[in-house]
This record gives sequence, C-alpha cells and structure tokens, in this order.
Amino acid sequence: MSDQIKYLLDESRMPKAWYNIAADLPTPLPPPLHPGTLQPLGPSDLAPIFPDAIIAQEMSTERWIDIPEPVNEVLRQWRPSPLFRARRLEKLLGTPAKIYYKYEGVSPAGSHKPNSAIPQAWYNAQEGVKRLSTETGAGQWGSSLAYAGGLFGLDVTVFQVRVSYDQKPYRRALMETWGARCVASPSAETEYGRAVLAETPDHIGSLGIAISEAVEVAAKHDDTKYALGSVLNHVLLHQTIVGEEAILQMEMAGDDPDVIISCTGGGSNFAGIAFPFLGLQLRGGPNAKKRRIVAVEPSACPSLSRGQYAYDFGDTAKLTPLVKMHTLGSTFTPAGLHAGGLRYHGMAPLVSHVKELGLIEARNYHQTACFEAGVMFARSEGIVPAPESTHAIRGAIDEALRCKAEGKSETILFCLSGHGHFDMTSYTNYLAGNLVDQDYDEKELAMALSCLPKVAV
Repeated sequence: MSDQIKYLLDESRMPKAWYNIAADLPTPLPPPLHPGTLQPLGPSDLAPIFPDAIIAQEMSTERWIDIPEPVNEVLRQWRPSPLFRARRLEKLLGTPAKIYYKYEGVSPAGSHKPNSAIPQAWYNAQEGVKRLSTETGAGQWGSSLAYAGGLFGLDVTVFQVRVSYDQKPYRRALMETWGARCVASPSAETEYGRAVLAETPDHIGSLGIAISEAVEVAAKHDDTKYALGSVLNHVLLHQTIVGEEAILQMEMAGDDPDVIISCTGGGSNFAGIAFPFLGLQLRGGPNAKKRRIVAVEPSACPSLSRGQYAYDFGDTAKLTPLVKMHTLGSTFTPAGLHAGGLRYHGMAPLVSHVKELGLIEARNYHQTACFEAGVMFARSEGIVPAPESTHAIRGAIDEALRCKAEGKSETILFCLSGHGHFDMTSYTNYLAGNLVDQDYDEKELAMALSCLPKVAV
C-alpha cells in the first residue's frame, strides 16, 4: 500500500483557464443592482472603479476563461501548489478517514490571495491604470496586492482594518517592503473615514468600512482603480485554479473526496477549492459524484449560518452596488477576533446562491476551538496555519472524528489557505490562555438587519 505524502503537479499541467460556475448553475445568480436606481447593473456602472477586463469577467457566464500567459508566468513561481496527505494527523486522531489538504501557503505572500492579485494587477496595468486602492483584514490580501502591484509598476494603497493593523504589524511591514502604503482604517484620509472617527474615535474598524474608504479613493481619482480580494465573481473565478489542480492531484492519489471543507469569510478560497468539484456534479457525467461541501466560518461573524439572504451593500458607507448575499447587515461590526480575514458582514453572492440551492453546508466555530485544532495540526503536520485556516482544520478534524465514531473510511479534502507565520501573537495568546471566545451582539445584529435596503423581489 502506498505511503505517499505529497502530490506534485508538473508546471506543464497547470490549468490554462479559470472555471466559471455561473455557466453551470441550475438557476442564475440574482443580478447586482445600482445603489441609486435599484435597477440591474450594467458594465458602465462599474467603469469608475474596475478595468474593462475585470468587469467582463464579473458579468461573464462563459464556463472557461483563459488565463493570460503573462499572468501564468508569475503564478508558475509557486503553482501548482502541493496536495498533502495528512497521515500523521490521521494517526493522531485514530480515524479511518483519509485527510488531504491543498496547501496555498507556498505563495510569496503565504496565502491563496496572490491567485487573484496577480491577474487583477496585470489587467489594470494593461489598461493604463497607475494606482490601486484596496482594503485588507488580516493583511493577506493587502500584502498580495502589494506584491502584484510592484511586479506591474502600480502604486498600491491599502486600508487595513484597525484591529488587524494593530494585531499584525509584520503583515504591514510586508506590504511596505513590497512598496505599498498601509493605512489604518477608519482613517482621516477619506470623507467616510473621518465621519466614522468623528462618531467613534476608537473604532476598531471593519472590512465594510475599509472597503468604503478604498472605493472612495478610486472613485475620486481618474488614475486609480479599486481591487477587491474576495466576494465578487471575478475574484472567485481566479481562485478556481486551486480546485482545478486539486482534481488532478486527487486523481494522482487514486482517491476522490467525499467531503470538501474550507474556511469562509468573503468566500474566495472556499470557492477556489469547492467550485471546480461542484461543477463536475452540476454538469453530470462520470465525475458527477455528489460530495458534501462544508463552509466553516467564525461564530463571531457567521454570515452564512446566521445572516439573512437579501440584497445589501458590500460596504458600510453604501457606495457599492447592492448584491444578493447572506449578510449580517452592512453596518454590522464583528468582534475583533484574530481571524481578521473572516470579519466580513456578507458572503460572496455565488457562495450564498449555492447555499440557497442546497448545494453546500455551513457551520461555525469559536476561535479557541479553532486554535486548538491549529496547534494539533502544527504539532502533527509541521505547518503553522493562519488563524483563518484553523477553521477549516477544525471542520476537517470533526469530520474525521465523526468517521471514527461511525466506523467509516471517508476521504476528506480541505484547503489550507495560508500559513500563520505573521500571526504568532495570536498563538502566543492562545497558548497563554488569554484568547477568549467572542460572540456577536444580538441587539447589534438585529439593528444592522433592520437597516437592510428595501428591494422589491
């Protein structure tokens, strides 16, 4: 019996096109709406903040979209990323389950985020854009766009959520090393940031606020566009290279996942690993095995588990188009948990849509249970995971323990979306017993949901 641990694809087998699940959905995704007219959005409505190529991808229903060769040239620096069999974790758990993980921490930024940062920066540079503005939570997206912007000669300004800006100084240092400017959000640099600070001077920030600041900057400067690290269709599209590779690697292993798991904040790495497998199911044929696909989110910000499926703004200042998604309300501010990349009030429209169609499941965990799983993983597999990724590990461990209790030998695949080398303060706090579980405030949630825009369905 093979005892192989890692499965490596040759560069020649790297996917040449991204997979667009919109082509295979049994019912189409509800359209985004203009925030002023509440009518379906047209390409011209997005032109002030996105380049034409990105707008086309956002609205495309083509199944396959070619990856430009200059983009592939950069991605090949770390792609295809490895697939690992977690044999030591399996042994530790005493489970009959087989556990595999697709490891995205091998990128220069240490996460899956460059998979979209590279094409977004390239498309902007091709259209003559000089500057990009963006937001970031934990800093994985901000550092990825800083890296990508430097490659293609773009100035990058990153509005980082204040609580993460303070918690993760080395992510900020990474952005600055690659040439970006990192600003704590809410900031005094934008009208909306100043308004937030005037009302709450010590505001811990949120991704919704940081998005508002970044969009405001892009909308006011002709030479600047906005780049988003999750949620929107084109970002999820770029991440499908993860699942496409995983399909080939699982074939190399002579195996096929019964359960697919990923952490979920805005939805990018979840879609990246899950959508190509889900596409096989939706298209039918010999590879149409029905798999359980599980999205794992924090209990402090459970948009899929607890949010309302409704049209809402993607940002707090209500500058963005309205999209139909699972949302906690655009004014909702999550607690300052250490998984900063999962602190977003909404979920990607495509992820929300497939949840409504019953194609995926959602569950949530408190952060101490996730760090417990992360430490267990680090001590058995050797990789210290990002706090966000510990949610997927917690989900995978619980599924493996279920298999143990039921005497079933199922195959579990999860996405290890990034390493935690810049998050060691979080681990220090956990190991010292200083990490506390946080829940959302029911009254704040009710207030935020009561402010959802009124849209006739």
